[in-house]
Amino acid sequence: MTLVMKFGGTSVGSAQALRETAVLIKNTQADWRDVVVVASGMGSKPVKVTDLLLDGAHSAAAGDGETYQQNAVLLRRIHHEAIDALLEPEGERQQILAENGRFIDRFEALCQAVHVLGELSPRALDAIGGMGEQMSVRILAAYLRQTGHKAEAVDATELIVTDDNFLNASPLLAETHEKVLARIRPLLAQGIIPLVTGFIGATSDGVTTTLGRGGSDYTAAILGEALAANEVWIWTDVDGVMTADPRLVPDARSIPTLSYREVSELAFYGAKVLHPKTIRPCVENNIPLRIKNTFHPAHPGTVIVPDNGDGDGGIKAVTAIKNLGLITVEGKGMLGVPGIAARTFAAVAHTDQSVLLISQASSEQSICFAAPDTGIQPIIASLEEAFAEELQRQDIDTIWALEPVSIVTIVGAGMRHIPGIAGRIFTALGQAQVNVIAIAQGSSECSISVVVDEKDTGTAVTQIHNLIGN
Repeated sequence: MTLVMKFGGTSVGSAQALRETAVLIKNTQADWRDVVVVASGMGSKPVKVTDLLLDGAHSAAAGDGETYQQNAVLLRRIHHEAIDALLEPEGERQQILAENGRFIDRFEALCQAVHVLGELSPRALDAIGGMGEQMSVRILAAYLRQTGHKAEAVDATELIVTDDNFLNASPLLAETHEKVLARIRPLLAQGIIPLVTGFIGATSDGVTTTLGRGGSDYTAAILGEALAANEVWIWTDVDGVMTADPRLVPDARSIPTLSYREVSELAFYGAKVLHPKTIRPCVENNIPLRIKNTFHPAHPGTVIVPDNGDGDGGIKAVTAIKNLGLITVEGKGMLGVPGIAARTFAAVAHTDQSVLLISQASSEQSICFAAPDTGIQPIIASLEEAFAEELQRQDIDTIWALEPVSIVTIVGAGMRHIPGIAGRIFTALGQAQVNVIAIAQGSSECSISVVVDEKDTGTAVTQIHNLIGN
């Protein structure tokens, strides 16, 4: 029985958090034969180690020669306080202090080089940004050894082979599997708990890379796939995936089971869940992935399972994205003219902005789409340039934006099997005097998205949340 467990920044964010995480690891090893741990950099609020590292690098590139040095002082304090509180003087304390000190020395040296050159390459940013994980796993491994458990810190640069797309590298699976099996299996055979750095990997030439958004979760999923793990657990600071944002809906509750499609929809529309890319290795290999709360370990959390083409009910969750604008391109001359949509979104692409929702009238006389409010003016300018002739001929009457708006998305793979779901949603919104500005629904019927005035976001989410389970 093999289990891969990933601990996020809050789970290793202080000496006390590290103690509690060590207890979880030890208790879990008693129930599972083989346990592999992936850890993020220390992330206690309000200071996160990775943020300090990246802030120092960016400020150095901008000509600031002081911030990275101040951050280095803070990094030493954060890690030294944890080490002093956890490790006994007669044990490994001095060795771990020295090892972590060398990482911070290297951080300062790299930032000094960046400051002198006035340039921060993606490769340099990856070398700097992954140091937090390298420090945290060494502290946790030493503490486990001190408490009588075999443990060894392992840099993922030894395991995960990637391409050279710095800041968002993709793993080369064949090479990665070979290295993982060769390095990790012998440790497990000796009863040693490997503590692997999340977030980072390395090219085939050994140059450090990072895996992008959700990188540490991705590390756990990759290791789970390579080791043919029975399960992968992601430990965080919430009881799994919630039915809604608790800040908007106080009675939001955790969801026992979600499919990969449902998670993908929730992640795209702003819910605090795993990025779909990070869990794909588990889903494609039928490895259950569970999200659990480090500070409430008895709670079963949420398990993410492969899609089975069905659903076990109606609405699972509702989420919202604020700070958007709804752009409309409309005109009687658009009717039946080929290529209008293609030209519209080509113009949007030129601005490097994301489109979050699209709706088109069946008469083809208007197209509307939602985008972040920061991109509204550049998008409209690009559209006016692309359709200058059509605007002059009045084939297109106007290009305009409504803002601020929000997208409220209702997710549930089982909605397609329950007649009248859409009707119940719109009735609930209507009863609360919430006006629906635009609607989008995919053919899979896994989600329905509505655009509402931003001031109505909380009301809309609450009203729809009341339909869950009813």
